[in-house]
Amino acid sequence: MRETAFKAGEQLSYKLKYGFFTAAQAHLKVEESNIRFDGKPAYHIIADGNTAGTFDVFFKVRNRYQSYIDKETLLPYLYTESRHEGSWSHTDKVSFDHKQGRITADKGVFPFTGKVFDFPSAYYFARCLDVSKMRIGEKFELRYFLDDGIQTLGITFLGRERVKCALGTFNCLNFNPTIISGRIFRKNSKLYLWLTDDGNSIPVK
Repeated sequence: MRETAFKAGEQLSYKLKYGFFTAAQAHLKVEESNIRFDGKPAYHIIADGNTAGTFDVFFKVRNRYQSYIDKETLLPYLYTESRHEGSWSHTDKVSFDHKQGRITADKGVFPFTGKVFDFPSAYYFARCLDVSKMRIGEKFELRYFLDDGIQTLGITFLGRERVKCALGTFNCLNFNPTIISGRIFRKNSKLYLWLTDDGNSIPVK
C-alpha cells in the first residue's frame, strides 16, 4: 500500500442525479478521532446519505455510517450504522478484534481470517492501494462486514479516461465494483467509479 491518499479535514460531497433532478446527496468526511484504541490515535470517518426534493417525499432515506480506523493499517476498530430507508430501519454497532480474528456485532460474534473492513474503511483503504501497474481487466477483492455478515467486493480495473465534472476535467482511473443485488440495485446492474489518477485518488464520478 502506498502513502495515505487522504488526511483529517478532507470532505467530499456528491449528488445523485435522476435526469435533471437531484435524487439524493452523500457527504463523507475524515476527522481526528477523540477516542484512542489500544492507546493509538485513529481516524473517524463519517458518511451520510439522504434523499432530496421530491424523492424525499416518496421514499425517505437517512443513512449514517461511521468508522474508526487505525492511522497506519487503515483497518477498522469500531463501526456503527444507522439506516432508515422508507419504513425499513437498521442499526448496528460492530467492533473488530484483528488479533483474535473476531467481529462482535449486535447480532453475534463472527470469526474471520485475513483483512476484513467495514464499508467506509474498505472505501478509504482501496483509495490507498497502488494500482499504477494494474492492467485492464485485472481485478482485486476486499472483504467487509455489512448486514450481519462478511461480504466480498470485487473491483475490476477498466482503464484510464478523462472525466469532466463541476470542478474541472481530470485524468482518472475507471473501476467497476461488483453489485450486491437487493433493495437498491437490481440483478445485473452495473456500477462504475472514476478516481483521479494522482496521489489523492479522489472519486469524482
